[in-house]
Amino acid sequence: QVQLVESGGGLVQAGGSLRLSCAASGTFFSINLMRWHRQAPGKQRELVAGITSGGKTNYVRSVEGRFTISRDNAKNTVFLQMNSLKSEDEAGYYCYGEVADSGGYSWRCWGQGTQVTVSS
Repeated sequence: QVQLVESGGGLVQAGGSLRLSCAASGTFFSINLMRWHRQAPGKQRELVAGITSGGKTNYVRSVEGRFTISRDNAKNTVFLQMNSLKSEDEAGYYCYGEVADSGGYSWRCWGQGTQVTVSS
């Protein structure tokens, strides 16, 4: 069983910064793609940023230039540095990972989420 555990959410003023972390634990061989998604009340969950095991990144346009995704493969951890936060960034942030075992079987995992609240 694999667990993804997020941390780092909280309350921040508009224009401020937060750094989210997501650590994977359990039994697996590798984690390929890791992503951050977010979901605000009444809205669909959306992809925020993704990063491959090789470090290739992609972002939703609304966070480009403000958010940075990174990962530490040795620690099976992905980060999301969020700067210049806006009220529209307020949401639950969820970590997603595509995990593989040594036999090549892969599956998808989600974390429980961490709340980001932006005050104006």
